[in-house]
Amino acid sequence: MADPVIVFDNVHKAFRGQKVLDGLHLEIPRGRTTVIIGRSGGGKSVTLKHMIGLMRPDRGRVLVDGEDIGAMGKNELNRVRRRFGMLFQEGALFDSLTVGENVAFPLEEHTKLGREEIERRVREMLDVVGLPGVEEKMPAELSGGMRKRVGLARALIMEPEIVLFDEPTSGLDPIMADVIDSLILETQRESGRTYVVISHDIAATFKIAHKIAMLYEGRIIAEGTPDEIRRNPNPILVQFLRGTAEGPIRVH
Repeated sequence: MADPVIVFDNVHKAFRGQKVLDGLHLEIPRGRTTVIIGRSGGGKSVTLKHMIGLMRPDRGRVLVDGEDIGAMGKNELNRVRRRFGMLFQEGALFDSLTVGENVAFPLEEHTKLGREEIERRVREMLDVVGLPGVEEKMPAELSGGMRKRVGLARALIMEPEIVLFDEPTSGLDPIMADVIDSLILETQRESGRTYVVISHDIAATFKIAHKIAMLYEGRIIAEGTPDEIRRNPNPILVQFLRGTAEGPIRVH
């Protein structure tokens, strides 16, 4: 998969002396869905935060279309961040705003569109995620799955080139998780955007990924297409995919 849009080049990151990323090399192909898998607390979310400059490497570089975002000042970084949308783990909606106001928020903040155009786009995007007519509801009135879908609508409303998903199906029942996975699959196919998903849901990973990368002890230990990952004999990867306690992964 050529033409990477994001490249991690020997990225190191530690917190209070604890290594989280240990010489990470990773390429995110443009216009594809890359799923990063790995154990909880293994550095997946830290990796995601490096992509939008919320964290900077201690050593190494994170390149977005060849630009080193770790070396950027605030204005340059904001320019690059406008290319990204993000769906956070909990949906991260503003409780004091209606659903419509939540989805409209990025347009209000970053564009000069008029009220009618904003409302039209919000309606369209809520239709895309299967939630027509919920603009006036408050987040507290929604189920967890509905909140995730509103979060997805807000992440997509600015038509970003790159969308980051942090555990998009965590806390959902299997049926609602599959609804979210299907939405990720459909919206990526239709838009051709670059999606990066953090997950430890194995079934979802194989459903939505063009590329899978396994992060373990701060490095990518296996990567490839779903078929290549299924055939990869790496014992750490095999143990993780099977979800068994026995194997080389140390369980503390």
